[in-house]
Amino acid sequence: MGPIVLTQLATGLSVLAGAVLVKSVMDSSKTMFGGPGQFPRCPTCNGTGRVACLCSRWSDGDIGCRTCAGSGRMACSNCGGSGTGRPIPVQLSARPPPSNRSS
Repeated sequence: MGPIVLTQLATGLSVLAGAVLVKSVMDSSKTMFGGPGQFPRCPTCNGTGRVACLCSRWSDGDIGCRTCAGSGRMACSNCGGSGTGRPIPVQLSARPPPSNRSS
């Protein structure tokens, strides 16, 4: 085999190894970061992530606004459009109370 064939073989094997590595990372991230079945379905949108837009609820038949871009459906306010009942992460910070030192 010539050097070109060996180079192509090595390139092909490295691409294959990279694909296997990416697939294993994607599979492990599903179980770590909310894969299917880990969080319950959102009761407001029934897991679709979309609800009827306000423009279609309060209009006289016409549909379309910036929120829904004319589709008549907007992101669910309960789940944020994810379709799951997953809580939204919030970071809280607390400061210690000021000390009252008398000198």
